[in-house]
Amino acid sequence: MPSIKNSTIVIFGGSAGIGYGVADKCLSEGAIVHISSSNPSRITQAVSSLKGKYLAGQVTGHTCDLSLPDVEQRLVKLFEEIGSCDHIVYTAGDALAVKTLKDIDLQFIQKAGHIRFHVPLLVAKLALRVLKPGYTSSLILTGGVIGNRPQPDWAVIAGYSAGLHGMVPGLALDMKPLRVNFVSPGPVKTDLFSDEVAEMLAKKTALGKVGSVEEVAEAYVYLMKDTNATGSCVSSNAGSLFV
Repeated sequence: MPSIKNSTIVIFGGSAGIGYGVADKCLSEGAIVHISSSNPSRITQAVSSLKGKYLAGQVTGHTCDLSLPDVEQRLVKLFEEIGSCDHIVYTAGDALAVKTLKDIDLQFIQKAGHIRFHVPLLVAKLALRVLKPGYTSSLILTGGVIGNRPQPDWAVIAGYSAGLHGMVPGLALDMKPLRVNFVSPGPVKTDLFSDEVAEMLAKKTALGKVGSVEEVAEAYVYLMKDTNATGSCVSSNAGSLFV
């Protein structure tokens, strides 16, 4: 498969968690990386850490708050700063919207989908302008196995996650010959989980473990390299769907 060396990659949510892992992996392969987050101090820390690990690495941080109503204008400004790119990775998220059905309302439902469902569509719209033309370029979105495995009080998030599965093939048609793909992680050990929570989640998988950021990051890089993959989902879930 082709190398991503010297490719320009934009990572939303790249200052922490899976997004940071994708940035790390891309830099290790010689890519030019732009990470975006809403937290300026976290961006500074992430860029400093990555530059410390890859002395010759090219990594730049950008502040872009995706939670605000004028998010499309903010995205336009961000892409104007970066210019054309080869791949866009969307790993941004916010607090999980978990509530009993009797307690939800329209505001809760709409807010829950803003960053996880609505903004990816706007990113796709703008990607048409900035991704280099052709099937070597791609947009990669991120969901989760909750869309395939129901849990009590997770109906709102599960609905949006399942919606992403349907969104990706549609975008792949609308954006062709650009490629659009999807990574669906199961439980992954990040700073969001304590060791105790990770151990509890591990018991709900076939492998008796949760994924590592490094393992899941490989899925994104694979989808960048496989120029035959579009409308596809790679799921790294430790068998959590059938236990």
